Amino acid sequence: MAPSVTALNTSTAAKVCSEGLRMKWLSFSQLPVFARLLPVVAAVLTAPVPVEAELQGLSETEMSSIDGAGIGLVLENFKFSHGTDEPDASGEQARIFRIGGIKSTDGRDVDITVNHLYIAGANSNYGETLGPVNLGRLLNPWKIDMVDGNDIGIANKAVLEFAASAMVNSDQGYDCMDSGAGPGSGTCSSRPASAGYIGERADIGMQMNVAVGDDRSANINIHAKSAVIDGSYLRLWGDNDRRQMVGQFKLNFYSPELSINACVQDGSTCGSRILMSNFALELAIGNQLQPVFFDVDGSGNFVVEVAAIRRPQPGEIGADGLRGSSDADAWDFYESYYTNPEFRSNLKIGNFSVGDRDFGSARVQGMLIQHLNIKTRDLSQ
Repeated sequence: MAPSVTALNTSTAAKVCSEGLRMKWLSFSQLPVFARLLPVVAAVLTAPVPVEAELQGLSETEMSSIDGAGIGLVLENFKFSHGTDEPDASGEQARIFRIGGIKSTDGRDVDITVNHLYIAGANSNYGETLGPVNLGRLLNPWKIDMVDGNDIGIANKAVLEFAASAMVNSDQGYDCMDSGAGPGSGTCSSRPASAGYIGERADIGMQMNVAVGDDRSANINIHAKSAVIDGSYLRLWGDNDRRQMVGQFKLNFYSPELSINACVQDGSTCGSRILMSNFALELAIGNQLQPVFFDVDGSGNFVVEVAAIRRPQPGEIGADGLRGSSDADAWDFYESYYTNPEFRSNLKIGNFSVGDRDFGSARVQGMLIQHLNIKTRDLSQ
């Protein structure tokens, strides 16, 4: 006998009415408890016992009180490994990720092949020994949310946000770079691996090559150890004037070691390894005052544009550059644009080396993208 289902009368789960199913998303603080209850609920639903069902109506007042608090995402004991281009034990060609349909300027076929892609726990030995890792924390998960734009400086817009774990106060977080960091050492929520815990910092790597006609390049290997992307997000909303999708992209990427090298196809010989220790990238593309626009032009090419901000009108900014002699709104606009550190990108490398040669540290700080236009091209035209 197939079990029937009971709809519980609770404000934190779901209510059923004659018009259909109404669901209230749990707040993020409730998600851990709910997530832990899922196996229990599944066990109850699959048990071979009859369950009484009671459908309850939902009044207009109750329906109006339901709101969305987003979706939290935590992946525990996660491990991903993409196959290689080598046949398996039975001789079958392994699954690979390949981008084709591209032509070179002289008409030859071009394909980009990703032989290996992995996301795994720390100490993977450049992808040779893969173990599990956690992505996100129950108290600070990755999230998909619909945000009130007024709360984040985007006036009168509903903003769709995809975000990694948020940064936290330095007295609660962990140093973003140190693989042995303890609590209270930094602003990252993701914890490093330890002897008794796998942590939330993944080893990430890939191997790829490019073929132009019959000429295939060496394999390019990219590896990042104990990578952290806390504080990263993608925000999307609509622009009424340009009738385009616009957005704001923030990528924080921290790794104690990022390396790149090239090897021949069979892996027998490799070139010198480019090694960047204590690699920290904080990339900001688009902001509240100057978002990034996404579009497709008339020829079908994809366009990504950060439009230049408007030039001040005559008289808006005083000759001395001070607020008192300027239009207050215009002066505040440019002051916020040029001084807000969230609008700027930074790159820091603790040490840059090629093979056995060290080139020391490198830093690019306070970079502001004032105009950017990227457009794909169809080379066959």
